[in-house]
Amino acid sequence: MRVVPRIFKGLALLVILVAIGAAAWLSIAPPELLKVGNGYAAKIVCSNVFIAGRDPDTVLHDDVQAPGNPLLRLMRVEIDHDSGRVTSRFMGLFAPSYALYRGALGCASVPDGDFDAAAKAAPLVPAAQAGENDAVWPDGESVDPATGNAKVADLLADAKLAGPAMRAMVVVQDGRIIAESYGPGFNADTPLVGWSMTKTVNAALIGRLMLSGKISFDDTHLLPQWAHDPRRDIKLSDLLGMESGLAFNEDYGAVADVTRMLYLDPDMVSLPAGAPLVAAPGTNFHYSSGTAMLLSRIWMDKVGDPQAAFDYPRDALFSPLGMTSAVFEADERGTFTGSSYLYATAHDWVRFGQFLLQDGVWNGQRLLPEGFVAMMRTPTASSGGQYTQGQAWLAGPGGGTSAEFGLPPDTFWLQGHDGQTVAIVPSANLVFVRMGLTPSWLRYRPQIVLKEILNTLQSAKAG
Repeated sequence: MRVVPRIFKGLALLVILVAIGAAAWLSIAPPELLKVGNGYAAKIVCSNVFIAGRDPDTVLHDDVQAPGNPLLRLMRVEIDHDSGRVTSRFMGLFAPSYALYRGALGCASVPDGDFDAAAKAAPLVPAAQAGENDAVWPDGESVDPATGNAKVADLLADAKLAGPAMRAMVVVQDGRIIAESYGPGFNADTPLVGWSMTKTVNAALIGRLMLSGKISFDDTHLLPQWAHDPRRDIKLSDLLGMESGLAFNEDYGAVADVTRMLYLDPDMVSLPAGAPLVAAPGTNFHYSSGTAMLLSRIWMDKVGDPQAAFDYPRDALFSPLGMTSAVFEADERGTFTGSSYLYATAHDWVRFGQFLLQDGVWNGQRLLPEGFVAMMRTPTASSGGQYTQGQAWLAGPGGGTSAEFGLPPDTFWLQGHDGQTVAIVPSANLVFVRMGLTPSWLRYRPQIVLKEILNTLQSAKAG
């Protein structure tokens, strides 16, 4: 009879020893996956709290824990508002990762915990100033009753058309907001992350620099790391079209190049800059967030003066367009995260779309070279016509041509992770923004609501 209690005592001791061993392992050498998860949690909470002014518990639950890996539900976050530091730990104990708020440059992941280096890498950048916006929405940032469209507003109010976890939708036609809608807890003043829509804005910054003659499509010898090997022959145009030939793993389901770059490396340029060639430049389409980071580093180096480079997005693009909410975040070492991290209100995202619709002209001033937007709408052969030569998409979210959804053939897209989209339809003089927290596995297609919007406007015009 005493054997059974002894067995239970032995099992209890074994469990205790295993728990102690696991705790020691997680403390001394935590798996990289946990570091990635904590890095993601710290960064997302930091940006949404300090830039968007959202409640940290809501952000942790809705943005970090709800849509992703079950491990993320065990992340616990601490915020030091005075220092701008955010710390995330698995179960509140293990694999700590950090983020730091740096004012106008937003938040940066600080995977090595070196807050002093992160602070020194980012000089003070003043907030954006309002530009002259009289060419668009002269009656203010709202729907003018005289130009609003009640039927389109009804479409945006349809939960099925709006899709799961919609946060913002805005429709602009003929340079006027005709309808808009927002999800619970969000409004026209809430900055929202564009994720990979940032890539297209990053490309526009290169276009702005082209007007000064400091950079061109045919530039080679783009990085010092490539000076003595075949990578020196990669052209800027190869990078813009995602045809660099460089290896890069964009799989977000594990610790891949993209997650390592974003959440484990203080210098996000180092990994893609060190990647080997696996294809001849200009011959093979390979979507890569690492490529966008290289583009950021390249244009910043071309600007020259470091302070001028930090000021450039505001001075060259955001202020002229009146994108006063825009916060373009940089990595720990001070390179703009051109792959992923631009926060802006839905109004400012649609403002950027309107800028492209107007062929890079704003208030009568040409800000992008002649033909640059046309390049952003021209498909690359190696992508099968899906991706363009300028960091934009012809295929809509989830794939498929415009014809498959009955959309005009000149429609092109900015697309970002978890359902961020800007659709530009030149033939209808229309821009449509839809943002949310809508993972691709939910199979939501904004093409459907865009088609309904266009049909409604066409019917009203015919009537």
